[in-house]
Amino acid sequence: MNMKLEEIVFTIISHAGNSRSACFEALNLARNGEFDKANLCMKQAKEELSLVHNIQTGLIQEEAAGNKQELSLLLMHAEDHLMTASLAKDLICELIKMYEEKFKEKEIACNV
Repeated sequence: MNMKLEEIVFTIISHAGNSRSACFEALNLARNGEFDKANLCMKQAKEELSLVHNIQTGLIQEEAAGNKQELSLLLMHAEDHLMTASLAKDLICELIKMYEEKFKEKEIACNV
C-alpha cells in the first residue's frame, strides 16, 4: 500500500471513529433528557461522516478514471468503520427521537 493511500485509510478510520463516538455520546445525553446537547453531538457526527464520504467519493472517482487502488485489508477495515459509523448514526437518530417522545409523554403525565 502506498503512503498516500495509507494516509487516506487512517483518515477514514479516524473520522468514522469520531463520528461513532459522537453518536454514542448523543445517545447517552438523550437518555438523560439533554436533547440540545444530543443534537449538537449528532451534528458533529454528521459532519465527521460527511468528511469521510467526501474522501470515499474521491477514491471511487479515481477508480472510475482508471486509477485502481490496491485492495488491502486495511482499506476494507476503513470501509467497515465507515459503514458501522453510518449505521450507528441512523439508528441513534431514531433512538433519540424515541427518547424525546418518551420525555414528552412523561411531562404530559406529570402536568395532568
